[in-house]
Parts: sequence; structure tokens; C-alpha cells
Amino acid sequence: MTLSKEQLESGAEFAPRFDGNGLIAAIITDAVTGDVLMFAYMNEDALQLTIETGEAHFWSRSRGKLWRKGETSGNVLSVQEIRIDCDQDCIWVKAEIDERTVACHTGEKSCFYRRIEHAKEQKPWLTRLE
Repeated sequence: MTLSKEQLESGAEFAPRFDGNGLIAAIITDAVTGDVLMFAYMNEDALQLTIETGEAHFWSRSRGKLWRKGETSGNVLSVQEIRIDCDQDCIWVKAEIDERTVACHTGEKSCFYRRIEHAKEQKPWLTRLE
């Protein structure tokens, strides 16, 4: 059944819209601070497992497989809330993360640990956030 624009945007039916590769974008933030921790993709299985288990699951495009955040690192993201955007093509996961847990494979708490700097007539460069 295809939902109307009004049903999709204002209705109560959960109807995530996966792209042509069967993926949906997922933004993960710290449930306490609101900091963006990471961006990843979920397929239908990853989204369902995230909802059912309360732990964040994703689809790895580079490895071509489903993965649970923390399955090798121990840095599990405990889901506190899941939201979907207005046209149901992007997921927002608010996750609990403690001071010892990191979200980034580099060892940083967040994958967004660098800022893009720019000065007139210069090529942009990155600075590390403290």
C-alpha cells in the first residue's frame, strides 16, 4: 500500500523509505549532551534489530554486512529513543554513551571531531576539536 504525502508526513503509520540500495540514513546523537556521535546506514534488518534489541545496528556498505555497534570494540550504543524525519527517509537515534565509550573507530568519542576552517583565498583545512 502506498501512503499519500499527508499520511507519510502526518500519519501514525511507520513506513520507512529505504533508498534503491535498501538503505536508510541514520544519525546517532548522545542522548544526554545532544552531540552528534556518528552517521551510518541501516537496512531493514538493522532498523528492526535496533528497535527490538535497544542496541544500535547498522549496515556496513564497505563490508557488505550487518553489524551491531560494539560487537568487536565493546562500545555499544544503548538506544534511548528513535525518531524518523518528516518524509520517513532518515532515522535519528538518541543513544546512551558513557565516558569510557567512544562512537568512532578512531578512538574519538564522536566521528565528528574535526572542524573545517576556511580563510578567504585559501584552501579549506581541518582542525581537531578539543
